Amino acid sequence: MKFTYYGHATFELEVNGKKLLFDPFITPNPLASAIDISTLRPDYILLSHGHGDHIADLFEIQQNSGAKVIAIAEIAAWLAGKGIADAHGMNLGGGFNFDFGRVKMVTALHSSSMPDGSYGGNPAGFIIYAEGKKFYFAGDTALTLDMKLLADENLDWAALPIGDNYTMGVDDAIKAAGFINCNNIIGVHYDTFPPIKIDVEEAKEKFVKAGLNLKLPAIGETLAL
Repeated sequence: MKFTYYGHATFELEVNGKKLLFDPFITPNPLASAIDISTLRPDYILLSHGHGDHIADLFEIQQNSGAKVIAIAEIAAWLAGKGIADAHGMNLGGGFNFDFGRVKMVTALHSSSMPDGSYGGNPAGFIIYAEGKKFYFAGDTALTLDMKLLADENLDWAALPIGDNYTMGVDDAIKAAGFINCNNIIGVHYDTFPPIKIDVEEAKEKFVKAGLNLKLPAIGETLAL
């Protein structure tokens, strides 16, 4: 399992020979200016919710790659009306077996609407079961007690938002790591905009004191999970 970070909450997981791109927001992000989205060829695009800072590059990347989109049912229906017919709608608590592994859609506590104001259903997180590992992407979320339901999943890795203001901050993300019983954390959704800029060194120190392994990969960096 390989994780490549593209800034904000955008990253790609490579599992079982397939590429899964999450929440594509690259071209509007000045921090990700070195990333050329025309080179991205995911097999799947997973959307946690409908906000513009999570779907800005969806249409161009999907058109270039022919990727299947995985999203909450309301977003899948919205995409069909926009010309993306190859979208797999899911809902909270449901799972589905794809050719790369299994995806389960889980609760996130946030808001969700589409860029045109359409209803975007509920925000969501995902658990990916593949290559004998379990990877959790929390999506945009507050700290929520529902995370405790994941404690017995024996997660190997979790991508958690740490930027505060719109989502959990560092302190709540540390609590979340305890709730989900996962020591290996990748921080996302930080530094992109002024309200979510963080003190990176302070964040690292806090995670170390909590006995957690925090990874903050550079944009374009790939981690072997």
